[in-house]
This record gives sequence, C-alpha cells and structure tokens, in this order.
Amino acid sequence: MSTLSDKLVTFRLGDDHFAADVHAVERVLRYAAPTSVPDMPEYIEGVMDYLGRVVPLVNLRRRFELPVMPPGPETRTLILNVSGEWIGVVVDSVTEVAPFDPARVAPPPKLFRGLAAEYLKGIVRHGDRLVIYLDVEQLLSTTERIALQRSGTEALANG
Repeated sequence: MSTLSDKLVTFRLGDDHFAADVHAVERVLRYAAPTSVPDMPEYIEGVMDYLGRVVPLVNLRRRFELPVMPPGPETRTLILNVSGEWIGVVVDSVTEVAPFDPARVAPPPKLFRGLAAEYLKGIVRHGDRLVIYLDVEQLLSTTERIALQRSGTEALANG
C-alpha cells in the first residue's frame, strides 16, 4: 500500500513524461502570464503573486533546453515547495497523481552527466512508459533563488 509520500505528480513536456514528489507540489494552477523581470535567465518567465508572496516562474522547457511552445489550454503552473520557498514551474499538462514504489526507482543512466543529472532523482517505470523523476530541490540553485526573490519583489513593487 502506498502512502502520501509514495505518490508522484506526473506531467508532460512534449512527448516526455516527468514526475515530482506529491508532497513537494503545493498547488496546480491554470497558467497565467507572469510579471516580466528584466535581466533574468531565459528560463525564468517572470514572477507571479501567489497568496501574497512573490513566486518566480520557471519554464521547464527552457530550463531543460527543449523546444519552446506557446502556452495552450492544458498548460499548468505547478507551485513547488523548494527548501521552504515557493517556485512556479510551467508544464504542458499535468497527467495524474500516481502511486509508485520508491524501491523501484532506477538511477539516472551514466550518460546523464553534469547539469541534466543534477535535476534527476531517477527513472520510474509507470505502466508502459518511463517517467523522469525530478529532484525539485535542484531546479534552481540557492544563488538563483535569492536573486529571483530580490528581482521579483522589485518587479512587483514597480509593476
């Protein structure tokens, strides 16, 4: 029997399936265009106000260097709790909350080195497909999170 921590929120970026721990996902929202912040990395779409807090919005397609697509009707923003801070991530669609067996998580293949390997907890087989299990704590470095919070607060104050 699976527990709450043994569930994943699965989502898609194009034809690829990804997952995050259910306990790291604060909320799933319909996508809304964020407030732009100048001089940010390309993968940062901007910031949004979520429950009175400034939340940076990361486009996972850009972060993972996938082809960029315009938001569609199924585009969602996942609000993630990363080290006590909220980060929004833009995904093409959220597919399900699925149970999984943590003992069956395969490590990332050795060819996933460097930046790509940092984002991964492993690979999970779910039905007939493989799901890339993300380590949401690694999506942004501490330095990036601090810089985004400062810039985002200024953008919302001036916006």
